[in-house]
Amino acid sequence: MWNRKFGRTADHRKAMLRNLATSVILYGKVETTEAKAKDLRSVVDEMITLGKKGDLASRRKAAAYIRNVVADEKTQQTVLQKLFNEVAPKYADRNGGYTRVVKTGTRRGDAAPMAIIELV
Repeated sequence: MWNRKFGRTADHRKAMLRNLATSVILYGKVETTEAKAKDLRSVVDEMITLGKKGDLASRRKAAAYIRNVVADEKTQQTVLQKLFNEVAPKYADRNGGYTRVVKTGTRRGDAAPMAIIELV
């Protein structure tokens, strides 16, 4: 898959990245460990690139990866709809680099380096 394995099986690692990518698209930013944020950066950038293409094949690829979560309770808009309708058009004139990883310090329990991954 990528370089890091995080001490997890391939299925667990894929599920973790899917959940984190869905959260970044839904909330705009997520605090996680620095290593997870660095790996997540390429996943989120790929999803936004699919959203910028906007065709049916891209929508199906993104739908196969993004979790089906309701983003807005009033309009019942899902995260996939938010990706294609709000997030991707914001980056229409940008060629990559849609996310930023900001180091925040260490976690108190195990001194793991923490970072915030956010949409630029």
